[in-house]
Amino acid sequence: MIGYLTQDYALIHAFGVKTKARTSRETKALKSFIARAPKLSDYLSEDEVLAVKGNLDCPISGLAVDSRRVVAGNIFFAVPGVATNALAHIDEAMSRGAVAIVTATMPKVIPSKITLLHVKNVRESLARVAQRYYKSPDKSLRVVGVTGTSGKTTVSYLLRSFLNANERVGMISSVSYDLGARSVPAFKTTPEALDIYGMMAQMRDSGCRSAVLEVSSHGLDQERVLGLQFSVAVFTNLSEDHLDYHGSMEEYFRVKSGLFVGKLGYTPSVAVVNVDDLYGKRLADIISTEAPQVRLVTTGLGAHAAVRAEKLVYSATTTRGVITWPRADGGRNEVAFKSPLIGEYNVANLLSATATAWSMDRDPSIFIKRLKHFESVPGRMQRIDAGQSYSVFVDSAHTDDALRNALGMLRPITSGRLLVVFGCSGNKNRSKRPLMVKSVQEFADFSFATADNPRGEAVEHIFSDMKTGATSESRIAWVEDRRRAISVALDVAKEGDTILIAGKGHESYQELSGTMIPWDDRQIARELIAEKQLRN
Repeated sequence: MIGYLTQDYALIHAFGVKTKARTSRETKALKSFIARAPKLSDYLSEDEVLAVKGNLDCPISGLAVDSRRVVAGNIFFAVPGVATNALAHIDEAMSRGAVAIVTATMPKVIPSKITLLHVKNVRESLARVAQRYYKSPDKSLRVVGVTGTSGKTTVSYLLRSFLNANERVGMISSVSYDLGARSVPAFKTTPEALDIYGMMAQMRDSGCRSAVLEVSSHGLDQERVLGLQFSVAVFTNLSEDHLDYHGSMEEYFRVKSGLFVGKLGYTPSVAVVNVDDLYGKRLADIISTEAPQVRLVTTGLGAHAAVRAEKLVYSATTTRGVITWPRADGGRNEVAFKSPLIGEYNVANLLSATATAWSMDRDPSIFIKRLKHFESVPGRMQRIDAGQSYSVFVDSAHTDDALRNALGMLRPITSGRLLVVFGCSGNKNRSKRPLMVKSVQEFADFSFATADNPRGEAVEHIFSDMKTGATSESRIAWVEDRRRAISVALDVAKEGDTILIAGKGHESYQELSGTMIPWDDRQIARELIAEKQLRN
């Protein structure tokens, strides 16, 4: 609740520990202020909990899900973590002034002078209480949820651009949180329910009429969007990722599909699905069967899609073509487009954003004109132009499918060699490591395998997994230091070549042995190019 969520600091002060002697007048004023504060019973009733110890009518100052951010008067939700015990944080929350604790596991020693609520599912309680506390901001906004393995951020940015012509649009993405009146850097693709509802309340209060939200599989599985009313849900694609968490592609798909068939409380009014993707085609069939009340809008390049692209022409700087969509009389409308986003997979992203805006009663023949003003999405096939004679792109591609799409797009528009700098994350899905190497070697002339976010895993151990996917050892170099790998790639590049620096995209850090090191591939590339130009 720090930095991006507003707080009532006067109320927090009223709950705070007395630091000096107060006059009777001050004490009376503070007591009166606390008496007017919201009460726990305003947001949670006895029939929603398994047991209550203490007073549900206790006044509160706000909600907290991180014990380090608890302030005086807060309700603390002891959310279980993947690697932490929620009970371990209760003492810290109380020491910081929490007046109520919501937990799924009762502590052995029940503290006095505090309200303790035993619930079956802390995340479910958190989502419902947060929604009520912030006065259901999702009911005041047309909320679009974008999910899929790749393309979520680009679709979100495109859609915000299309809708911004008519209204102020908020956005929660993996790059930034646009709250309407201000924008702050993102720390998580799909934050906790408390953060989501708090940020949407700011969007509502600043005059936003719509909100675009990237919805990750972790966010879905951990019920961070439970109860949120989506006007439109968008599916981009599905490829192997996060299997260390989900276990299998079927489970990964099941979690994603829940957004479209009401597994989180509500079905969306509209579902926009890319049916060029095999999982998208499956999802469209599931929606038609299990949620027929949802309006299904399909996208793709073939005649099977409702919103589709035709007459495509790709170049190194633009993509041109025609987008067509259905008319009420059974015919089709069309509009020509010129997009600064290159490649076929960006056409898929464009179609998803177009179909979504169209389903929200916007006219594609009008909003497609905004493409000429669209700036590149940070870290998404972002061109780095520092006066060099070769092309350099930075992209977030970190799966075998994403690399295949990125390189397959760059290959036909590269007159020289295609060079790639990439790596695999530590403490993550090991099975995708050899697959990523195979994808790179399928398209690239030469590649430099390096560190991505090693976390607590040794880079040489990551390399050993990756090497099992190498099909041509003579076309890959293993360079542990990422800056060195980028530098060597720039050294060997010649006019007409293309370098793709893949994996981290917009990220401004590198995770190494429990430490977050400042790091930005875009900045590093610009610095190295400038250094080499000075030497030459």
